[in-house]
Amino acid sequence: MSDETSDLSTAASDVSAEVQSQSVPGFPRWWQNAIFYQIYPRSFSDDNGDGIGDIRGVIDKLGYLELVGVDAIWLSPVMKSPMADHGYDVSDPRDIDDLFGGLDALDALIREAHERDIKVTMDLVPNHTSDQHAWFIEALNSEPGSAARQRYIFRDGLGDDGSLPPNNWASVFGGPAWTRITDTNGQPGQWYLHIFATEQPDLNWENPEVFADLEKTLRFWLDRGVDGFRIDVAHGMAKPEGLPDMVLDNVGLLSNDDNDPRFNNPGVHDIHRQIRAVLDDYPDAMTVGEIWVDDNVRFAEYVRPDELHLGFNFRLAKIQFDSEAVREAIEHSLEAIASVSGTPTWTLSNHDVEREVTRYSTADSPQAGIDRARAMILVELALPGAVFIYNGAELGLPNVDLPDDVLQDPVWERSGHTERGRDGCRVPLPWEGTTPPFAFSSNPDTWLPIPAEWAALTVETQLEDVNSTLSLYRQAIEYRKTRPEFAGEAIEWYGAPAGCLAFRRSLGKLVCALNAGPEPIGLPPGEVLLSSAPLVDGKLPPNAAAWLV
Repeated sequence: MSDETSDLSTAASDVSAEVQSQSVPGFPRWWQNAIFYQIYPRSFSDDNGDGIGDIRGVIDKLGYLELVGVDAIWLSPVMKSPMADHGYDVSDPRDIDDLFGGLDALDALIREAHERDIKVTMDLVPNHTSDQHAWFIEALNSEPGSAARQRYIFRDGLGDDGSLPPNNWASVFGGPAWTRITDTNGQPGQWYLHIFATEQPDLNWENPEVFADLEKTLRFWLDRGVDGFRIDVAHGMAKPEGLPDMVLDNVGLLSNDDNDPRFNNPGVHDIHRQIRAVLDDYPDAMTVGEIWVDDNVRFAEYVRPDELHLGFNFRLAKIQFDSEAVREAIEHSLEAIASVSGTPTWTLSNHDVEREVTRYSTADSPQAGIDRARAMILVELALPGAVFIYNGAELGLPNVDLPDDVLQDPVWERSGHTERGRDGCRVPLPWEGTTPPFAFSSNPDTWLPIPAEWAALTVETQLEDVNSTLSLYRQAIEYRKTRPEFAGEAIEWYGAPAGCLAFRRSLGKLVCALNAGPEPIGLPPGEVLLSSAPLVDGKLPPNAAAWLV
């Protein structure tokens, strides 16, 4: 193989022939180029010793977050909840659950985070409530057709005795999406819709009372100093007229396609426009939507100037470690927002997705997982736009293969123990020490067990190692914030040999090179600013990325 096909150095020499430019708009707002850090509160830091993370634990670790260099935190749900789905079943959207420390704790977090110039964003769950919400309790005690029931989606059953559900929809957690209630007279009654767990009845967004209540919630938190919201199931809420049956293929969690009638119905955009109208009264606040929509045109509709500020495009969080797949994911993500002058949003993992270290591992080389995850964070941080980091990714944590008897995700039970659910990526973080619970809690009985082998991955251990994954994250984030080479809102692609890719920021001229091939490769011209692995005789080794200036 000639140098021209095996090295990036030659391929990069004639940029004019090889470059493909993709532009996105300028970034005048804080959130458009921010590093967001997602905190799964149950698993971040436990202050009160009950084995479950809490808000005071987050406050205790604000110095660490400042050290990492994040601009904002996103708190997964901390509102009042019976915890059937670990907080995504909200019983009171305008209060904080005592499990996490109550409202005073959140007020203290906002105050102390802002003192460190760290923004605070919260999860918002508008598609459904808990079955313990006052509205749903009232609905169960009311008659069919009553105002209380019209806040939710109640329907008569099919068949002569109404014993069949109103349609064939499945819950994404497994089993049917309908549950039949027992009326106050003890007789079988109507059915209610729950796209998720039985304990999470879907709201009826055709009822104006539903948005009126959401507006109260938005203003309640924004007035307390919250800087924005991550909107759960942002492609949900609106339901198709007549609730037609669905094709029962790929109906599980995060596996639906764009033709699934449970999601991505046109009426959802009116809802987002109403939400945006409220947010516009708070000019520095933002929203980011969870949008599992593949089609670029339909995705772009969510981030039009009068809807969401940001939208999660999960392409990078779904692919394997392959240069062609990585480039395609980046290109599609940029194309999806370009038509509406949106801001790109990048993430490699979250509380619903297998951690990248595990996703990139191979059966014969577990080390490949961590090497590739280190490479991909350099790719992600080299891109223009907002970046979301899931807590523990900066430590290189893998998924944990937990024993059956500790699994708590509703997916496990509702699937009849055929789907293990998401608990493996939600295990508490290791902070210091040599044995579990690694100072996550003073209580050894943590809500999910922490594996003993994580002793080598603790924050304490990695802060003392300049070559650790945590040190790589810290250095990369610092460069991204301070170096002029990261300027610009466009990238230019270089030609690259098979298994590799390279691009540069068009204004600042930072170059990012990724080697997903089997052999070391030569690098484009320039000084190496940072690499995810040591160079080999001046070449970039496999499963590695580098920044050049």
